[in-house]
Amino acid sequence: MTITFIGHGYVGLVTAAVFADLGNTVWVVGRTKAKIDKLKKGIAPFFEPGLSELVKRNVDAGRLIFTLDYKEAVTPSSIIFICVGTPSKETGEANLDSVFASAKSIGEVLVGYKVIVTKSTVPPGTNTKVKEIIDKHKPQGSSFAIASAPEFLREGTAIEDTLHPDRVVIGTASDRARDMLLELHKPIDGKMVLCNVETAELIKYASNSLLSTKISFANAIAFLAEKVGADVEQVLEGVGLDRRLGRSFLYPGVGYGGSCFPKDVKALIAIAAAHGYDFTLLRAVDDINKQASRNFIEKIYKHFNGKLQNIKIAVLGLSFKPNTDDMRAAPSIPVIEALMKKGAQVVAYDPVAIENAKSVLPKNVQYAQSAYEAAVGADAVVVLTEWNEFRQLDLVKIAKNLKSLVLFDGRNMYEPTRVKQLGFMYYGVGRM
Repeated sequence: MTITFIGHGYVGLVTAAVFADLGNTVWVVGRTKAKIDKLKKGIAPFFEPGLSELVKRNVDAGRLIFTLDYKEAVTPSSIIFICVGTPSKETGEANLDSVFASAKSIGEVLVGYKVIVTKSTVPPGTNTKVKEIIDKHKPQGSSFAIASAPEFLREGTAIEDTLHPDRVVIGTASDRARDMLLELHKPIDGKMVLCNVETAELIKYASNSLLSTKISFANAIAFLAEKVGADVEQVLEGVGLDRRLGRSFLYPGVGYGGSCFPKDVKALIAIAAAHGYDFTLLRAVDDINKQASRNFIEKIYKHFNGKLQNIKIAVLGLSFKPNTDDMRAAPSIPVIEALMKKGAQVVAYDPVAIENAKSVLPKNVQYAQSAYEAAVGADAVVVLTEWNEFRQLDLVKIAKNLKSLVLFDGRNMYEPTRVKQLGFMYYGVGRM
């Protein structure tokens, strides 16, 4: 089958590369010549495990083709996926400008019959507007059906999640479109969820918001655990053993980040408000997420009695989660900004995200080539991303490099008893 993806971000590029690897001819339409030129050489614009090899292999095989020209890509394709960004507006609503611009551009070059699928995360009712835009601009004699097929990939495991998802959601009112999408997804082993378009649109927001709720719940329990003298890790382990609940996403820390959870929680609050419902539960989820970051920062302030002038802090982990270089809404940003505002000197290390971090962190952050280098002469170590590399750190070696043996563990990666036995002052989240 010949298909097209509009957009080459995480969703567009990963999904396009996977479908190309499954034997389809896949076009990808972008807007920036420099990025398209690199992609034509098989160079992925961001880090995702296995993606560079997947892109290069399929570019070399002629199955993955990049272009700036909508007509070149849309004309031979049976299915066109819209995979552009929907960032938050200041109101929390999703900014749909790129979705609607893509719909217009698709409509203008439409020939024959096409299935237009929105894979971007969009509020219910968006695809109805997409249909109206395409209807307005399509040439006479062309026809199409709309569908919604939201993505559920996780950065760091995106290829595996695309090939082996828990579910594939297909929302459409067209039997022909549904059958074409089912045929395309035959090699994908996730459970098929067939529904109308509005249901598919809402599933994505509901899913991300529930996962965000679990994280914020874990952080709320961590706040309480510190006050009553409990160990939040043991509390949540006990909770997670209930098969009705599970432990997944019940992990406290410095808050969730990335391109989905913060944005989608705010968007669902705005969607509810637009329909007359005050989603107080999700507003609390968002507030607790912000509080998690503030509480962690306060622990650092308290240890140093609020005096961080001339204090050197080694920050380990910058990306919002491991196995990605994505800095969008990363908890490291407010933490580092707050420390530097108090006069701290920050030396940061991340396995892959340093280049992206330089564009969003304060200019006077220093960067190290390893965790051990970052720790040299530091008054404290602050861990903000749970990279496996950090789990394997030689803490004895780290201790020799430090000026003071102080560890702020923002992801509860280390066993407090062992760390304290090495002479560290240990601060976790919800642990004594």
